[in-house]
Amino acid sequence: MQKIYQKTISEKIDFKGIGLHSGIEVSLKIKPSQPNTGIIFKRTDKKNNNIISADFQNVIDPVLCTKLENKNGVSISTVEHLMAAFYGEGIDNALVEVDGPEIPIMDGSAVDFVDAIRSVGMEEQNELRKFIKVLKKVEVQDGKKFISIEPLKQDLIIDFELVYNNPLIRTRRKEFKLSNDDLTAIYNSRTFCLYEDIDNIKRMGLAKGGSLDNAIVVQGEKILNENGLRNRHEFVYHKILDCLGDIMLSGNRIFGHIKTSQGGHALTNKLLKKFFSDKSNWRFEKFDKADRQNQNSSENSVAIGA
Repeated sequence: MQKIYQKTISEKIDFKGIGLHSGIEVSLKIKPSQPNTGIIFKRTDKKNNNIISADFQNVIDPVLCTKLENKNGVSISTVEHLMAAFYGEGIDNALVEVDGPEIPIMDGSAVDFVDAIRSVGMEEQNELRKFIKVLKKVEVQDGKKFISIEPLKQDLIIDFELVYNNPLIRTRRKEFKLSNDDLTAIYNSRTFCLYEDIDNIKRMGLAKGGSLDNAIVVQGEKILNENGLRNRHEFVYHKILDCLGDIMLSGNRIFGHIKTSQGGHALTNKLLKKFFSDKSNWRFEKFDKADRQNQNSSENSVAIGA
């Protein structure tokens, strides 16, 4: 069973980096936040209407990244890797201040965010988490692409199939279970693209800050990055990382089994919208404080997810 009390970070964290798509260098601060506030983004370069909630309903134009926008048109892009770090490390409440339009891409993975969170530590708060329990299967189909979520007892599984018309990437499939699996390889897995797609991506006004320092580039059967892959499943593991970050936009941790083929930001967002649109699909599950005693004794013998 996952831990039942909310968490925030113990002290402020500072980052500087470039936005993958904007190419703008930004400063990022992650600050502790009160219980039940969730993850909040604040655009410090804007004087007014600068608060954006990390909510799937605020997602717009989810092309090659996840972008959030408030009702006043103020947005923040590429939130998915940071949100995945929050999910995996068990951070429920945080204020994220950024002085530009995009979260810095760092090395293209979530590892810098995770290392920083672990270095300052986490504070358990005196408020219980609410978990989202899936009651029935919900699926979204888009041609050959699909994503679904179905009931699972007190855990999260992401089963991801990647299908690429490339001789190196090909078709790959991995299943990740939050309670059992080590997140290290997923945290370390970087964003990637095909060399032949770069010009088109740039014509879309994206990847202005992209480089071999923050993305894997694949040309035919060759990886252009000097040191190659960090792990043999890096492509599909990065997709699982993205999915984890996108479902964190539900506002609570989910007990469910997600299966997807050729999924991505847009498809995950469509699933969340469809899933939460019908209250018969889900309910909140909240543990009482007596469960704390049971959990503490279980932690001595069984691994428990964050």
